[in-house]
Amino acid sequence: MRLSKWQALGNDYLLVEQAELADPLTPDRVRRLCDYHYGVGSDGLLEIVAADATHADVRIWNPDGTTAELSGNGVRIVVAWLAERSGTDHVTVRVGEREVDGLVRSDGQIELDVGRVEVGESETLDLGDERVEFTPVSVGNPHAVVRREPEPGEVLRLGPRIERHSRFPERTNVQLVRVDGPHDLTVGVWERGAGETLSSGTSSVAAAAAAVTNNWCESPVHVHLPGGDLLVQLDEKGRARLTGPAEEICRIELS
Repeated sequence: MRLSKWQALGNDYLLVEQAELADPLTPDRVRRLCDYHYGVGSDGLLEIVAADATHADVRIWNPDGTTAELSGNGVRIVVAWLAERSGTDHVTVRVGEREVDGLVRSDGQIELDVGRVEVGESETLDLGDERVEFTPVSVGNPHAVVRREPEPGEVLRLGPRIERHSRFPERTNVQLVRVDGPHDLTVGVWERGAGETLSSGTSSVAAAAAAVTNNWCESPVHVHLPGGDLLVQLDEKGRARLTGPAEEICRIELS
């Protein structure tokens, strides 16, 4: 099996073409590959189901063997991979039913047209020993945005409790958000199926969309994550553009 390993602000993914696989990927196989002690190690796996010069279909695997509806960092990685392979700067990536247009800018940053983001009314979640107010957001995948100091201890404490709360039958991604200014957020991420991560593209979009809707910020929003910064632009129709880096780390051949 030939793999490449990529990272986007410290959020690392394995990338493999389905055509290169002797046997289909399974949840157990994905878990073993993503394990940092017994496998290659990563925050997830990008399976290229099909690709031509300007289009790629991808299945996004979480490290626990489940699949994700979307990953902003993962899609930026696929855009960078396909653009480099094809020698073009504009490509389209399909994840499930969602198509995302990607552009490799002259400065090397990857810009995605993420599409429409849906922001719901704020709710209160009963965790038993405390109540947490959050804003539900869909970026094609579910998010719960909590305005609270994004200390690592709080991310680790609240993240798994909110992710698996009965309010979210399919589980949810969780963001703890601090407003630093009219165009700046600091965000801590608990990713569904992966745990705490250094960065997340869709979490950044969700946090920015919640901040703009709740009048905490105005677009564009600079999202500051432990792994680095992403830029989110939102138009008046609720469509989002996400810009940030993605780079290949190494190539691996497994027996």
